[in-house]
Amino acid sequence: MKLTIAKSDLQRGLARIQSVVERRSTMPILANVLLTAEKQKGGSTLELAATDLEVGIRSVHEAEVSKPGSITIGAKKLFEIVRELPDERVLLQASSEGFLDLQCARARFHLAGTAGEEYPALATVSPERAMRFPAVLLSQMIERTLYAASVDETRYNLNGVFVEHLSDVGKIRMVATDGHRLACCDRSLGAEISGLGKGVIIPRKALSELKKLVDEDGADEIELGFEGNSCLARSAGVTLVMRLIEGEFPNYRQVIPRDPARRVILAAEPLSHAIRRVALLSAEHSRAIKVELQPGTLVLSSSNPDLGEAREETELDYAGDAIAIAFNARYLLDATAASGAKELEFAFQDALSPAQLVPTDDPDTLAVVMPMRL
Repeated sequence: MKLTIAKSDLQRGLARIQSVVERRSTMPILANVLLTAEKQKGGSTLELAATDLEVGIRSVHEAEVSKPGSITIGAKKLFEIVRELPDERVLLQASSEGFLDLQCARARFHLAGTAGEEYPALATVSPERAMRFPAVLLSQMIERTLYAASVDETRYNLNGVFVEHLSDVGKIRMVATDGHRLACCDRSLGAEISGLGKGVIIPRKALSELKKLVDEDGADEIELGFEGNSCLARSAGVTLVMRLIEGEFPNYRQVIPRDPARRVILAAEPLSHAIRRVALLSAEHSRAIKVELQPGTLVLSSSNPDLGEAREETELDYAGDAIAIAFNARYLLDATAASGAKELEFAFQDALSPAQLVPTDDPDTLAVVMPMRL
């Protein structure tokens, strides 16, 4: 393998795969990136590929290839080297002994690697009908749901985001829950939906990588397709293949409050600041704060026997009965931040029922937080 490539292209491609490569795997080669140089009629390219066997990513970059071939090199170290190079073209040349020579201006590196044939084969998915989604909407949906996915590995079916097609209204829905809170977001994506069946669960890590892909400059549309137990996303020369979580997602609809009796409108940013201040004196293990609704007033308070008490009052339009309910402060903060809204409707039935937060300008986004016992 021998080629030259623009330093900026190589650096961008290596940066993209850093969070995919598995550095603490029982398979050391998964900490490597696979470099494959190809000469084609339409032009020469360098493909960078990495996988942790659950998520795989490929990106294709223009290069001047004089000798096709492949090699794998430690992804982290190669990225660190390329990042420090001057902004000139980079010469890459692989030897038959498994070494990669890298040269840029006066800088030279001789790096140990392994033959490309030893790298695990990346999954290939060719959905019959890939759907084109606006990147900005897909980014919104991930941002407003991913935070609620469970990190408890024993509850594997909650370790991702559930994606389903609401055929009756022509929308895509994403839902995530960890058993203590729930996030839901619907969007009309203007595409014919196929391959979802009764819904799929995309793992947390895979969706984080997809979020990075849709947020890249120039990513106006994302091709998304589902086939068997895999999901494929494609945008501007980058392909992401994700293995779906096998299992049944719980019936989330039963925990969404139905027509709660108490509703108030709250400014999101002042609410976040007030929660943060009051939570400073909450109990370390529970992070519990008390939310009290009184006629014309919202009172946030916390108490810690070792530290003391905190209390903050806010005026609001409420004329109902006084009621107190406790929540984990972190859950309220996460839901408020992810909503991206200036105002939220805070609604609940009673002190033992879950509360819901809905942006006033986006009724298709919903967060549900379970209460805590005082």
